Amino acid sequence: MGKFQQTILAVTSVLLFSALLPAAVHAEEETVRATPHAERQTSIELLDTEQQMARFTYDSGYDFEYPDAVRGIYVTGNSAGGSRFESLVNLLDESALNSMVIDIKEDNGNLTFEPEEGSPYEDIAENFIGDPKGMMQVMEEEGIYPIARVVVFKDNELAEKRPDLSFRQNGEVWTNGKGESFVNPFEKEVWDYNVEIAKMAAEMGFQEIQFDYVRFPEGFETRDDVLEYSEGDYADMEMDNVDKRVEAVSDFVAYARKELEYYDVDVSVDIFGYSATIEEAPGIGQNFSRIASNVDVISSMIYPSHWGSYFGIEKPDTEPYNLVNEYAKVENEVLGQLEDPPVSRPWLQDFSAPWLYSGPTFVYGKEEVEAQIRALYDNGIDEFLLWDSGNSYTENVDYMIGK
Repeated sequence: MGKFQQTILAVTSVLLFSALLPAAVHAEEETVRATPHAERQTSIELLDTEQQMARFTYDSGYDFEYPDAVRGIYVTGNSAGGSRFESLVNLLDESALNSMVIDIKEDNGNLTFEPEEGSPYEDIAENFIGDPKGMMQVMEEEGIYPIARVVVFKDNELAEKRPDLSFRQNGEVWTNGKGESFVNPFEKEVWDYNVEIAKMAAEMGFQEIQFDYVRFPEGFETRDDVLEYSEGDYADMEMDNVDKRVEAVSDFVAYARKELEYYDVDVSVDIFGYSATIEEAPGIGQNFSRIASNVDVISSMIYPSHWGSYFGIEKPDTEPYNLVNEYAKVENEVLGQLEDPPVSRPWLQDFSAPWLYSGPTFVYGKEEVEAQIRALYDNGIDEFLLWDSGNSYTENVDYMIGK
């Protein structure tokens, strides 16, 4: 919501306050009039704030309650809109899982649903979720907490359409070794492009917006002096390139959260787990503490397969409990230093990583998934999300193990 709209809403709230109050509130006003001036003024201010918040936040019409603790799974647009959705709903019905993180803007930069006709996002839409309302109604009926995943700065679609918003090399859009393109976190036009998508997700009924790929490309510190790109408003800042990247990424998170206030949704960010173990990740611009200070939920990606030798563990993929246990200790210490820390809700591994092995693969199953969950619980972290890119999750897992 823009500043002009915010001003109009604020003025309207004052003008309409007395006329719109329900009878019960007017009765409360009678009590207020009998109190001393200072107490009366405080009561009126509190009442006014509560009424404004109730009236001037978006209501999607759905009735979702935050669960005792989010225990969720990742769901692609294909799965959410296809036959697999029913089996995933059944998985949640039959277990202690209670939430879904559903792709709304996926890794290539496409929407997974068709927006309204005339939307500027029509050309990037894939009709994976053909009936968003029906999907949301099922989740409401089943008590499944809905979280929208929005991939931000990894975006082939926008990079190809707007090379000026991307990183270029020899006049062409730069891609990494996987053929992936990124758009520029320094460009505030890119910020708004993604925040508007997040607003659409909130209007669909999602209770939380989870931003992923909130960073520069990996290894950017080795390319920042050879790639062509704008530094936007950060160009004239008296700081080095590392600090500029951290500033841009942190500022985006704070901006997005502010812009989404009207929708009364939580904001979360996915972040590399190792970012919590260092002061800041110099290439990608992620400062764990600064990002965590501007979100409601922080979701560190701590898949054991994604660590090299770390925490004194030579092969973390083969020691899921130890890896998660050691990480959790570090994160708890870092979050404990923040004045208002977010909820910790790490991403856990429910897949095997054959690319790590020349011989037999260390296979992830019930024992390995439970080991990670137990490590979180042992460190007082009650929430988690499970990742499997194909949405095929291990059966018969005790998601409350050790509780």
